[in-house]
Amino acid sequence: MAQITIKNAAGKDAGTVDLDEHTFGIQPNVPVMHQVVTAQLAARRAGTQSTKTRSEVRGGGAKPFRQKGTGNARQGSIRAPHYVGGGVALGPKPRSYAQRTPKKMINLALRSALSDRAADGKVIVVDEWGWDAPSTKAARTALAGLGIDGSVLVVVGRDDANAALSFRNLPEVQLIAPGELNAYDVLCNDWIVFTTGVLPGTATTSPGSKPASSKPAATKPAATKPAAEDAAVAFADVAPDAAGTSVIHPHGDGSHIALRDGAQPAGFPIKGNASSQLYHLPGTAFYGRTDAEVWFATEADAQAAGFTRPESQAGDDAPVTDDAEVDAVEVAPFGASSYVALAGDVQPEGFAIKGNVDSMLYHTPDSPFYDRTIAEVWFATEAAAEAAGFSKPASQQASESEES
Repeated sequence: MAQITIKNAAGKDAGTVDLDEHTFGIQPNVPVMHQVVTAQLAARRAGTQSTKTRSEVRGGGAKPFRQKGTGNARQGSIRAPHYVGGGVALGPKPRSYAQRTPKKMINLALRSALSDRAADGKVIVVDEWGWDAPSTKAARTALAGLGIDGSVLVVVGRDDANAALSFRNLPEVQLIAPGELNAYDVLCNDWIVFTTGVLPGTATTSPGSKPASSKPAATKPAATKPAAEDAAVAFADVAPDAAGTSVIHPHGDGSHIALRDGAQPAGFPIKGNASSQLYHLPGTAFYGRTDAEVWFATEADAQAAGFTRPESQAGDDAPVTDDAEVDAVEVAPFGASSYVALAGDVQPEGFAIKGNVDSMLYHTPDSPFYDRTIAEVWFATEAAAEAAGFSKPASQQASESEES
């Protein structure tokens, strides 16, 4: 995991931070970035251009002259396209230029752009701006102290009004909220500046101190969870860490990462959306139309994680029962030593063996089929897999017998 130095508003060192490899350390996918940026620019086009056809131009209802005997070519209307003042043939009409782009492509493009800037050393992390009042002069001095030249994208939390007001008058600075971060704006700027509070997927350290969780203070204490669950995660796109473990409960025991098939984990009926930071209750208008990126057990768990209810539903405690989902699935389908498949083929902590339900085969980490298999169920041990009726591929059983 790459580590960079945290700066303060004066440009002095204030500790270190580990950048999430899944967000800042991947190989940039240039074709995906190009497609996403093209789609984003296309969506900006108004598409209101319009021309009139011959049937829409005023006048021209009468035949200009008789059919025969004049020596001229026959004509039916002076509003035909070849007449001055006539209609336009095959001219533009109002249309939408929007392109459908999957969420996973948008996410991959953003991570590719951030990884590209991080590889060039163009990502800067500031502990906090700490201004008591807006000051454009202080903002300009801070950028100079950080050694920034050229265009810069400053990611500012929604509660840091003084920083937003300080930076907004600088022509070389573009302000953006954490939830609005996108590949196009990252690629359009030379530098990206985060504060520790809005940096995705990190754990910060100060000289001589222990790592601290970068999640909001409202979440449950990190000391009560395993170390692998102590870092902020990208929900459905979370990847295993260096030890091969993963964060199943990204916001404490009251939350659960999305399952691979989008089903509801038993005991976690509330859907959460990471990009909008909204949660939806079963039976509400948006529940059936929302793809959960994280699940919560109660409203209190969702609110403690920084999620809020949509404004349109504030005070609306009468769900639309026809729109509720009840297809909850157990996360341990074959007993305590098994675990259901997670989104992104994430490996649950302590479950290293992949199982395929269709073939009823399991693959150990040293198997040649391991990396090529998308787990439909995970097991803690080979004995647990065999107790559930799964078996090793015949080719591996033969090779093991020959070795013995």
